[in-house]
Amino acid sequence: MDVRIEIAAPGGVDVAGLGGLLHACVMAGASVGFIAPFARNEAEAFWRENIAPRVASGAITLLTARTADDAIAGTAQLITAMPANQPHRADVAKVLVHPDHRRKGIARALMAALEAEARQRNKTLLTLDTRTGDAAEPLYASLGYTTVGVVPDYCIDAFTGALDSTTIMYKRLG
Repeated sequence: MDVRIEIAAPGGVDVAGLGGLLHACVMAGASVGFIAPFARNEAEAFWRENIAPRVASGAITLLTARTADDAIAGTAQLITAMPANQPHRADVAKVLVHPDHRRKGIARALMAALEAEARQRNKTLLTLDTRTGDAAEPLYASLGYTTVGVVPDYCIDAFTGALDSTTIMYKRLG
């Protein structure tokens, strides 16, 4: 699928588009910090209140994957605001692909762009976590991420209420 990867400018967060993406992903079972019931206005509020200010401050680099008709098909975040003793690293967060656009290489394209941006910012280590057993886990491994370990009972499943484990991973950038 042809998508273009963009980096959101400060003040350029598409709250409505990203809210629709987040809502669709959570309703499809994504474990990204929210539980059902989860309304679209809650998803939009997340982007407006939590992410947009951090993009504006430069703490987060927000990437979006847009289709030919300008719809948001995916997103990823590079969190670069780190403590003083960790200027060399960044966290990868909220890698989301709309359920209608999965298995088309969008997550891989987002990760490639995110890693390129990290290198431009002189980041040499990326860390992330993902729900153990999710489709993202083998994707990250195929991109060269190494598993550090699994934390049991880390988060609550959005629909069942069961406790899920998370896998912690890292990648050294050359």
